Amino acid sequence: MSIKLDTAQAVIARARDHAVAIGVSMNIAVVDGGGYLVAFARMDGSILGSIEIALAKAKTSVLFDGPSESLWEFCKPGGPAPTTEYTNGGLIPYAGGLPVHDDNGTVIGAIGVSGGMPVQDGEVARIALGKEAR
Repeated sequence: MSIKLDTAQAVIARARDHAVAIGVSMNIAVVDGGGYLVAFARMDGSILGSIEIALAKAKTSVLFDGPSESLWEFCKPGGPAPTTEYTNGGLIPYAGGLPVHDDNGTVIGAIGVSGGMPVQDGEVARIALGKEAR
């Protein structure tokens, strides 16, 4: 099973609403369980360079079934798997990517958010998935 378009668009709408509320233009990507793009929003004034970063954060989360920033512990200098971020076509070990699970706990997609500081990207992703109180 994979995330449905309606669900992906609803996730993007919640992310966009919170990005507007904190005053940061962001790029927001939702991918399916295989890491392929389902829906995307590029907010007016968002940083063009963060388009690919949002996609890579979503892909990182779906491939590793966890928050994108969790990859840092493995790929950081001196970590157990340095340079892992260069695999799979490029991964991003910073906050802003979260997996989406179905009711059985199976990964069906992920969100990737980029355009703010990593803490802002992570906050927007969590709120988009209902993982943090507004």
